[in-house]
Amino acid sequence: MSRLKEIRVCLLPLLILLVFCGCAKIEKIESYQETAELNLPETTGITETETTETTTVTTNVYTPPDDYRLVSVLEGMSLREKAAQMILVSTSDETFAKKCASEGAGGVCLFAGAFENKDADAVKAMTAGFQSVSAVPLLISVDEEGGTVNRVSLNPKLRATKFKSPKALYDEGGWGAIRKDTEEKAALLLTLGINSNLAPVCDVPLSKNNYIAPRCFSLDATETTSYVMTVVAAMRDMRLGSTLKHFPGYGGSGDTHKNIAYDDRSLETFREKDFRPFRAGIENGADSVMVSHNIVKCMDTERPASLSPAVHKILREELQFRGVIISDDLGMNAITKYTDGENPAVAAVLAGNDLLCYAEFTESVDAIVKAVEDGEIEESRLDASVLRILNWKKNIGILK
Repeated sequence: MSRLKEIRVCLLPLLILLVFCGCAKIEKIESYQETAELNLPETTGITETETTETTTVTTNVYTPPDDYRLVSVLEGMSLREKAAQMILVSTSDETFAKKCASEGAGGVCLFAGAFENKDADAVKAMTAGFQSVSAVPLLISVDEEGGTVNRVSLNPKLRATKFKSPKALYDEGGWGAIRKDTEEKAALLLTLGINSNLAPVCDVPLSKNNYIAPRCFSLDATETTSYVMTVVAAMRDMRLGSTLKHFPGYGGSGDTHKNIAYDDRSLETFREKDFRPFRAGIENGADSVMVSHNIVKCMDTERPASLSPAVHKILREELQFRGVIISDDLGMNAITKYTDGENPAVAAVLAGNDLLCYAEFTESVDAIVKAVEDGEIEESRLDASVLRILNWKKNIGILK
């Protein structure tokens, strides 16, 4: 027998084994893709959209996940680890945040108190400490919107002045100023070990008297859409995680930090106005969308948006969002009053949230695990969310 034939004979069993295993793995991945409801586009396109000043923003629509690697990470997780990945722990307490990171939290949302009196080196040490105890790289996020809501730049040791409101920046220097400010903000946060900013605000208030108005760019949906496009594109280019908020729109609602709030407007009104900035952000590659706690009667007459399957269905099916859906902080009064103080984690998962912003980490993980064990939630539901979360972490470069 020739040497070539000997090699072929030796390699044949190995090739058969590889084909068999490969087919089995592909079948497994396809199963997970169905579970995750990814419905990936056949190609990742490039689009251009005009802003109100006729400038253009080049956008990546979507980056399909590297399924083999992500499924491998998922398969290595226990049920409890999957549930923990679905919690974004909201806190000012550095010690508590580190404890949650060590127990598998998907991320932390740090309030201003976490940065108080710290210089840049101290913040870097804090965030590095979180990552050092986390088995899966951690989303470390803040609300650094500019204007009335800042966390990091409130501390003069971290920035000489706090970030200005987007509207003030635009009045000073147009879209160029917005882009430059977003890049500066991203550079600062990334240097400090913060990989996600819960911004931009996409809400379009009805008037300057609305609760959300001071945090918004404009009363005009077209102007807000251009703002969102510009900010999301800059954040994407800097690889800082972005979050569109607060879906389906706070334009006609009261303050859900304080009380249950209602919106009586029609679905057509939302489609013509409120959805437009969210749709633009999604098309420009936003990583996540945060869902609000207002009760939007045209979508769900009873449940807050964050706990409403109907609202999440609109976001997934009508707006075609395939990224991570985050609940607004579940400790806000609109939720605690609605649930009469009961833990809302299970309801939030059943509604369609992937990541729950909440301070009650252990209690929420316990509740989700029990719901799966009792058959109230399918474990495949958790798999879908964790795959999206892992894909986000991969896209911003923290999951290698």
